[in-house]
Amino acid sequence: MAREQSRPSPHNGANLGFEQKLWQAADKLRNNMDAAEYKHVVLGLIFLKYISDAFEERHSHLQRETQNPESDLYVKEPEARYGIVEDPDEYRAESVFWVPQEARWPHLLASAKQPTIGRLVDDAMVAIERDNPTLKGVLPKTYARPDLDKQRLGELVDLISTISLGDKENRSKDILGRVYEYFLGQFASAEGKKGGQFYTPRCVVQLLVEMLAPYRGRVYDPCCGSGGMFVQSERFVEEHGGRIGAISVYGQESNPTTWRLAKMNLAIRGIENNLGAEPADSFHNDLHKDLKADYILANPPFNMSDWGSERLQGDVRWRFGLTPSSNANFAWVQHFIHHLAPNGTAGFVLANSSMSVGGAEGGIRTGIIDADLVDCMVALPGHLFYSMYSQVCLWFIARNKALPSHRDRRGETLFIDARNLGVMAERTHRELASDDIGRIADAYHAWRGDAGGSHQDVPGFCKSATITEIRRKGYALTPGRYVGSEYGKDDVDPSNVMLDDLAVSLTQLVSEARERYANTLENLRLLGFQPSRDSGSAARSGPGFSDESQVALNHQISATLGQVLHAVFQSWFVNFDPVRAKMESTDIGFPPAIGRLFPDALGDSELGDIPWGWEVGTYADILVPSTSRIGGAEAPEYSATTTGLQLRDLRFNKQLARAQAKNKRIVKGDLVFGLSRRTLNFGLMTDPVGSVSPVYEVFAVNTDRYVPELLEFYIRHHMDMHMDILRPGAREGQPIDRRYLLSKNVLIPDMRVQRLFGQLQAGFPMEP
Repeated sequence: MAREQSRPSPHNGANLGFEQKLWQAADKLRNNMDAAEYKHVVLGLIFLKYISDAFEERHSHLQRETQNPESDLYVKEPEARYGIVEDPDEYRAESVFWVPQEARWPHLLASAKQPTIGRLVDDAMVAIERDNPTLKGVLPKTYARPDLDKQRLGELVDLISTISLGDKENRSKDILGRVYEYFLGQFASAEGKKGGQFYTPRCVVQLLVEMLAPYRGRVYDPCCGSGGMFVQSERFVEEHGGRIGAISVYGQESNPTTWRLAKMNLAIRGIENNLGAEPADSFHNDLHKDLKADYILANPPFNMSDWGSERLQGDVRWRFGLTPSSNANFAWVQHFIHHLAPNGTAGFVLANSSMSVGGAEGGIRTGIIDADLVDCMVALPGHLFYSMYSQVCLWFIARNKALPSHRDRRGETLFIDARNLGVMAERTHRELASDDIGRIADAYHAWRGDAGGSHQDVPGFCKSATITEIRRKGYALTPGRYVGSEYGKDDVDPSNVMLDDLAVSLTQLVSEARERYANTLENLRLLGFQPSRDSGSAARSGPGFSDESQVALNHQISATLGQVLHAVFQSWFVNFDPVRAKMESTDIGFPPAIGRLFPDALGDSELGDIPWGWEVGTYADILVPSTSRIGGAEAPEYSATTTGLQLRDLRFNKQLARAQAKNKRIVKGDLVFGLSRRTLNFGLMTDPVGSVSPVYEVFAVNTDRYVPELLEFYIRHHMDMHMDILRPGAREGQPIDRRYLLSKNVLIPDMRVQRLFGQLQAGFPMEP
């Protein structure tokens, strides 16, 4: 369905000619200050300049009118004239903030070179909040702090003085709003992943707004960040001929500094809002408990752990089940559903793992699907957010799919695969162009039957699926599983082709491994060793055979096995780059024919594109903490090293003085994590039973989800992604951050693939 009005460019910022230069100049002035701190310094001054400009324009107008005999405001006496010009109500009546004498920009500019400029700016912020109750507690007041270079602050005041922001002409062009938005985007980019917590890229917000089309009613965002959803909603109404103020804004934000950003962001545009009197956590202090919103637009924090689920058991919002404490994604989804009006719709951003994760979260997703609430799913391209790691999708929830204004679509869900859309605006940042946004939004509106539109499935892009089809696919909501290939090869399951090819590859590798293993054993025999048929380890053969030699032999055999496993793992599990969002199929070991014939043989995930049948979960899905003690039993003591577990008495010259009865018990298949000289050490227990120091973290692996040997290889080959589980400032003997590890994402291959991988282990040890 064609849209009647053209869409504005979604690029993050304005094409004003000076915004980039302004940013570059301001950025040079921050010296060594962190972007997260500097953000509030700059944006606070920009806000102050805006309201001062608007005030000065109104002030000049009143001065002219009170001196003009033909004006209704004309007064002869200077004192009376002054009283009108300095009357706060004359400004508030025109939606202009009242700015007291000490807060006006000319006053600050005159003192920009003085060492007291920081205190003067703070005083100005205090005075504005005092005389404008709606801004109480909103403005930053930290300009006088000693670590803020006052010379650079003065230069920043001079720089911002060069742009006009608040006069009528520039307000009509939304100059400030666009500069403000540009700066928000630049700060998000400078802050990397943390920046995404307060700023959703403009093109993503615009896509949500274009699809939901919030013409009128109550708009709610319980994790509103800097308020971009509200700004775009108001802009949408205005650009489509609606009345500004036709929507009522309700929001909430838990981060105090981000809440202030939102209040300022809305204030500069004159958007009335109810964000609460203070920042607050939507889960534990819902400021809008009775709100039933017509539209919900949100970008909740991705994969938030430790969100306090244990304190909210039995909460009315958890209609489909209590979300585990390790990940709040489906707590947000249920919060949105709870706050939707009977005819309301919601559009929100979630991590890709939400579309296919299993366990308790998968059960909640199943309930939501069975309740026929999922209206549309959109898979987005990577690199949209200011974090290289974030790949996301859009969920659209509809409480009533049979509204008279739309087509009756009960029992149906639209899937849109937009992963190939967008353009790279920078090396690590992608943006959706206006045409991309239009294509996605038009497909959704046509499917809903808006204005008589009709839908057609487009292979490789969009498909309308029934709940029955979704159930057949295990309640997964990944669009790529439904839209098929644009080359029309939907009748072939790429996961089966991949699996067959992998089986052939593994068979060949097992054969090569047997030959390599035989050669290794022959070389060891020449050294006087002979393998044991029952255990696979070496047995004594000749005088002078020591325990140390037996361990050395076992290590050699393990190294041989490791070489083979490494070859397989490198080919099928590592060569895809979890930091990149897109790659060719050959990057993960597919033969070229697979990549040509089945371009959709890869699925999408937070860690990048992955083979079909695989998923991204968390370590809580596959690891169970173990605290079992040895007690009075005797068991060999092991130590975790950078190369794996080793017997302690063979690695160290002396035992540590402690009671071994306090040691943790480890058994075959357990993963052990430790710390030595600020280095992460870990290993897989391959012997039947042993013990480790109580300071180690021990986890049993859920073998229904993961082959332990494969998991050990996965962690070892992604060590750089796991170093952050070390506690800050940790010393030798201190444990890792167990809770954080369990909340981290992990790639979970299809169990059929894992079992094939296990054939390699089954081939060892063996007689040649």
